[in-house]
Amino acid sequence: MPDHASRRSFLKAAGSTTVIATAASSLSGCLGGGGDGGGPLRYGRSSHSDTLDPQNTTSGEVAKVTNQIYDGLIDFEPGEAVITESLATDWTMDGETVTIQLREDAQFDDGTDFTADDFVATYRRFVDEEYEYYFEEASAYGPFTLGNWIDSVEADGDYTLNITLTQQYAPFLRNLAMFAAVVLPKDGIEGGFDFNADANGTGPFQLEELDNSNGRILLTPNDNYWGDGPNVDELLFLERGENSTRTQALVEGELEIIDNLGPDNVGTVEDSDAAEIQSGQGINIGYMSFNQSRVEEFRDPQVRQAISYAIDTESIVNEVYSGIAQQADQPCPPALFGHNDDLSPYSYDPDQAQSLLEEAGYGDGFSFELTTFQNARGYNPAPLPTAETIRTNLGDIGIDVTIDERQFSDYLTYTSEGRHDASLAGWYTDNADPDNFYYVLLHPQVESPSGQDWVEWDTEDYNTSNRSAWANQEYMNLIEEAQRTTDEDERAELYHEAAQIAHDEAPWVYIDYADEVRGVRNNVSNYEVSAIGGPHLHLVELE
Repeated sequence: MPDHASRRSFLKAAGSTTVIATAASSLSGCLGGGGDGGGPLRYGRSSHSDTLDPQNTTSGEVAKVTNQIYDGLIDFEPGEAVITESLATDWTMDGETVTIQLREDAQFDDGTDFTADDFVATYRRFVDEEYEYYFEEASAYGPFTLGNWIDSVEADGDYTLNITLTQQYAPFLRNLAMFAAVVLPKDGIEGGFDFNADANGTGPFQLEELDNSNGRILLTPNDNYWGDGPNVDELLFLERGENSTRTQALVEGELEIIDNLGPDNVGTVEDSDAAEIQSGQGINIGYMSFNQSRVEEFRDPQVRQAISYAIDTESIVNEVYSGIAQQADQPCPPALFGHNDDLSPYSYDPDQAQSLLEEAGYGDGFSFELTTFQNARGYNPAPLPTAETIRTNLGDIGIDVTIDERQFSDYLTYTSEGRHDASLAGWYTDNADPDNFYYVLLHPQVESPSGQDWVEWDTEDYNTSNRSAWANQEYMNLIEEAQRTTDEDERAELYHEAAQIAHDEAPWVYIDYADEVRGVRNNVSNYEVSAIGGPHLHLVELE
């Protein structure tokens, strides 16, 4: 691990001329960093971040940290799904032409001024294979966030960006607020900076210490931050893998905020005099994917429907999750306009399941491995009990399930490589647009092979976020048309049709839409539970 304190002391000394020159013209930058004597804010979570590079992950655990260090061009209002300015102060989108005005008072934590060239380099590192500094290990976010939609990006001076899109694409501005679209420094990109183990952003906090062996990340205020806050002296992300351990640490005052609570832990917090539960409607889904590229039986929709009838998702939601979620029935959660209210969850009907298996020629059953993560997630607060319920339910209709339980970072790698038969999975929205579910999770982003509704996992440019390898052409056509449509009512109709197909064809077992639930100490104020973006921890105050 590099000596971050020493590195920053050197960088800030070297950049002090820039900092002083900017200070006179940027009062907000002077007031932004430095903390306000608020002591350490300790954030407890179920899993540690395996990287600090926002272009090298699909993990929300990474985003929790990197969103404190880096800014995007656009952000979300705390606790809202409304976009707001960040490094961009104004923008226009007319068909395929996007013009963005940038703020002139932002600096990276090493004192370097932020300019349009930093975004251009960030974009090219993520998706441009002809760029000398292209990141070959970039995550699946690259194409669906920026790469599929941008034809060209040009800097017009230091503080204007001119972007030409490949097509009219309704969610584009919202994509710019995704955690994967935050801006990295051009100097670091072209200078060999290690973004996995270190960080240099324009956000409210800077990296002080990365302690992977102890699941600990220490951030301190970025003195060059252009905005309000932070209001605390330190921000500590601490891994407490067990739900009960994390909850007890909150109650005993060792943590100020915790997330990913299990159902049994909510009552513990509610019974405490020192902390409370804060919650809000989630924009997420928990599901079980069928990897059709790997398991032949899953390629038959009757088999997928049979398994959907055989799994008692109502029991999972009400008993395993203790009612902090509701049954799911389609890819898009109820909070978004693309949700089809006319659909209902698959009922628990083992007889119907057995009948469908027999019609499909699998009356004697078959076997598969179900991969799950060990650590609680908001959309699945009890992963192992969920997997065990599924194993028991499917055993009743002759399907033998072996559970493959993995640490979250290992689980992400394993399933992104398509090595799973089936997997428990889930998704938090990145941009509060239906496209972020319908396209990102169930469109292969490659051509559908003639005569089949699935693709091989090793197909070039395949979208590995589609953990089912599903490729239904009618569904794909609807989603692509919705992307090109700007009228929200027309988009909704297209998504409702797509939802019907996804429900009937059952590429997933739809399990739940979960509430966003946090445990918060009583001395914490100005904290908003956010279903999207954030968490906006620079605004938090400690009494």
